[in-house]
Amino acid sequence: MPLSNSQYDAIIREYHAKQIKNQHMVDNRTKEVYGKDPRLKAIDNAISSCSLVQARRLLGGDVTALPKLRRQLSDFKQQRLDILNELGYSEQYLEPSYECPDCKDTGYIGNERCHCFKQRAIDLVYTQSNIRNILKNENFDTFSYDYYSETQSNPATGLSSLETMQNAVKDCRKFINDFDFSFSNLFFYGDTGVGKTFLSNCVAKELLDTGHSVIYFTAFQLFDIFKRNTFYKATEQDIIAAHQNIFDCDLLIIDDLGTEMPNTFTISQLFLCLNERMLRKKSTIISTNLSIHQVAEIYSERTFSRISSNYVMLKLFGDDIRIQKKLR
Repeated sequence: MPLSNSQYDAIIREYHAKQIKNQHMVDNRTKEVYGKDPRLKAIDNAISSCSLVQARRLLGGDVTALPKLRRQLSDFKQQRLDILNELGYSEQYLEPSYECPDCKDTGYIGNERCHCFKQRAIDLVYTQSNIRNILKNENFDTFSYDYYSETQSNPATGLSSLETMQNAVKDCRKFINDFDFSFSNLFFYGDTGVGKTFLSNCVAKELLDTGHSVIYFTAFQLFDIFKRNTFYKATEQDIIAAHQNIFDCDLLIIDDLGTEMPNTFTISQLFLCLNERMLRKKSTIISTNLSIHQVAEIYSERTFSRISSNYVMLKLFGDDIRIQKKLR
């Protein structure tokens, strides 16, 4: 991610704060259980002592030191667990509680930035943090079929609005479940207020929760970034970095395609973005109020061909949910 030194330092400070908070929690809990049973402190001291003794023997060439250490540690850990269980604690009570167990809240796995660091950089650089608050309210747990009619049907498919949305949710679930194993993209289209953005947010929430990097833009925001990087004195390095993030994130969501002012620049940039992500096997979700015919007419047959042949096309229909909520 294209971070300045101050931005990088700010993120690292956040990780340090998490580590300190975790250490304080472990220290306080350790002090608590030691007070309830002093044997636990004696066992922990014995573990430290035997580890040091056996390490010295191992360095001195004693080949029996390592298996002996393993046996001793196993015995001590079992004694420790038995006492904790007697006191009503789980073994995990004295372990740190990491927000990201993959990197243990360090931000790095080996020499590589963890997925949580990458997403934090995305949040910082593209001011995406607000999407976290939106996803608290717009996710599969809060999704409702109540706004979709069982009688209103699509003449082209014969399916009701409710059946159409049920099928769309199944497709989204499949997209999520297969995300790490097969390359796929989603294209939501239909009238205003039928749940396209909500469904995109449901998918985003599931993938963020499983450690994937997600960037969300309205079409206007996406093209504005391309425009600023191209026309407003951005350095070549900044342009490359910004484009790399958009091209490389695990999931890119382009919401409300068609609400921007289409022109030769936006049309070419959309093709570039979609084509590059397909070449890299990076998934994209697009939502639009435009019809299929309008998409082809506005963004060119070439772009539409890429979409129609590489995206799962999901047409949603029904009454505007926003209006329904106001009338209830």
